[in-house]
Amino acid sequence: MKYVALLSGGKDSCFNLLHCAKNGHELVAAASLGPEPGKEELDSYLYQTVGQDAIEFVGQALDVPLYRRVISGAAVEQGGEYGDRDPSHSGGIHGDETEDLYELLLTVKNHHPDIRGVSVGAILSNYQRVRVEHVCRRLGFTPLCYLWQRDQEELLSEMIEAGMEAVLIKVAGIGLTARDLGRNLAEMQNSLLKLNRLYGSHICGEGGEYETLTLDCPLFKKRINLDDVQTIVHSDNDFASVAYLRVKKATLVAKSGASAPVLIVPSVLEETSSDIQDVVARSPPSSGSDNVTLNVSGALSPRTSVHKRTGKWVAVANVQRDSADSHDELTVEDEVRECFENLKETLAQYSLTLANCANINIFISSMDLFARVNAVYATYFGTSPPARACVAADLPSPIRVRLDSVAFAEDNPHARQALHVQGLSYWAPANIGPYSQAIIADEQVFISGQIGLIPSSLALPSPQSLAFETALAFQHVHRVVKALKNNSGGGWAGHYQGIVYWLARAGDLPPVREASAQFEGDSEAPTLFVVVPELPKGALVEKQVILHTGQADVPDEDDGTVVRRNVEPLYEKGECGTLNGALHWEVSSFRETPSKVVLVCVRGEDRELLDQLRAVSTLSSLRLEALSVRLFYNVGKPEAASSALSFFQDSEPVPITPVPCRNIASRNGDDWDYAILAICTRDSV
Repeated sequence: MKYVALLSGGKDSCFNLLHCAKNGHELVAAASLGPEPGKEELDSYLYQTVGQDAIEFVGQALDVPLYRRVISGAAVEQGGEYGDRDPSHSGGIHGDETEDLYELLLTVKNHHPDIRGVSVGAILSNYQRVRVEHVCRRLGFTPLCYLWQRDQEELLSEMIEAGMEAVLIKVAGIGLTARDLGRNLAEMQNSLLKLNRLYGSHICGEGGEYETLTLDCPLFKKRINLDDVQTIVHSDNDFASVAYLRVKKATLVAKSGASAPVLIVPSVLEETSSDIQDVVARSPPSSGSDNVTLNVSGALSPRTSVHKRTGKWVAVANVQRDSADSHDELTVEDEVRECFENLKETLAQYSLTLANCANINIFISSMDLFARVNAVYATYFGTSPPARACVAADLPSPIRVRLDSVAFAEDNPHARQALHVQGLSYWAPANIGPYSQAIIADEQVFISGQIGLIPSSLALPSPQSLAFETALAFQHVHRVVKALKNNSGGGWAGHYQGIVYWLARAGDLPPVREASAQFEGDSEAPTLFVVVPELPKGALVEKQVILHTGQADVPDEDDGTVVRRNVEPLYEKGECGTLNGALHWEVSSFRETPSKVVLVCVRGEDRELLDQLRAVSTLSSLRLEALSVRLFYNVGKPEAASSALSFFQDSEPVPITPVPCRNIASRNGDDWDYAILAICTRDSV
């Protein structure tokens, strides 16, 4: 695609251009924001402003038109989100410096209407990424962020190998002094690595330790020469100086015979992910048939839109069109709207809105409807939409859309954090659509279903490969969790509490199950493998995870003061049975916090099987603690799962969403008649 380069003049914004070119994108313009004339630096949260006296030379060296704008706004909104979660108020924030970027890129778009992308050199800053992506979404641009979440030591080395000549023009970090100004990356490499080892300084300056000016880059038509510079010192000491270079005179000089850049593109799979790929490739698929006998007429019909509140959590289950209107012809768009208006009304009973939703599972009768469903879905969410999984299911006619949701009643906007990365990168798939990669609230983490897309292209591997797709799905979940830790300041381990593998072919169950068994993160968490008719984009496997940070408020043993500590999960499992069936259960829980996930797999119609759970201490209060239940059932024999409905509806109804499946398996069992996956919690004492 044609794109505009968002330039600071530094190494990151220029190095990202090499990767844009490598991925087939065409540079047609550049854009930069800076302080007003006569002012050399601003205390901006968003922009690098030092070195703006040389930015015209960078634009000329690239030989593309450069569009500039003065920063007039300030950091009005300084939180982790920008804009409103309500789509009717999801525009910009008046007076914020982010709106200067919007106006600048709008000018570029008016002059170059064929531009579709924006090159962004962000590596680690969520603050910067969130705001640039917000602007891009409003203008219909795709962010191109190939440095995002890259290892900084590797990046610095790759910049040097690629022939990037960038010099330090500002220092403001521990161990750096005015003497380092003007030194290039190669000269500074050892010092930056040493400072990282000693003090944890960011090797690429992501913590503001230093800023750079690019003098040469393989895409430059000419090289920049700094003819006259002046060192300006704000504070000078042997520990951490603050100083910058004022460029008084610079010229462009011809480049001698340019050699081809040595641009290193990171491998699509990490080493551990390659190991998963090998496991799947070595494991033979089963010879089981994907043909099933559908018994849609006998589909489960629990109450619709059952809801429940426990503590700050609210669950709404089995949201679908009104069965009383089953003979009315609805477009699929109207059916989606009916579902969401229903969900909105239910949440309003708890003084909540769709903006409180942490996770939504949406089931559609055919993936041919996906684009139409998604278009309407998107109109209900603004900034930081909920996590999501969407699969096709054999829904009973005339139902084409069914969903469930878990929402969180936050005390303040910071109590719910979203990771919604929308730029193309090498990291993980961009969620350009209306859902976040993950939502974290009350230490509970909902991770959107991950399919095996190649991040830089958002395409599935070609030719089709179960091994490659499975490895990518594992890797995407791992990277999302890692980015969440960075985003929230770290300090937590993260423990998988519940995993669902959605599969498009029954024969793929054994190799995917083998990969899960050998992956450390999956090893003990309750895990379910289910086969459905289709997955998004024709994928073969999708991995959906519920995770807990492992942090809890615990009374101190000495004085009783409540302190935040890392706690370890308890994983339990067991089996029981009768003459007419068998049952397998798995539980993930904590002693110190009420978060619990329960998986129960059943073969047989005997209601006594579920009654036996009352004798298991960790499951004795399942009906009371269950906040939200997904009831996966074999679509060929739904009558078996009817006992689960009666089990959960004996007393106060529990929110249950039926999920028709073509095959259901656990770690140690196949062909279960139905499975219960329950998210549980209880009111804090």
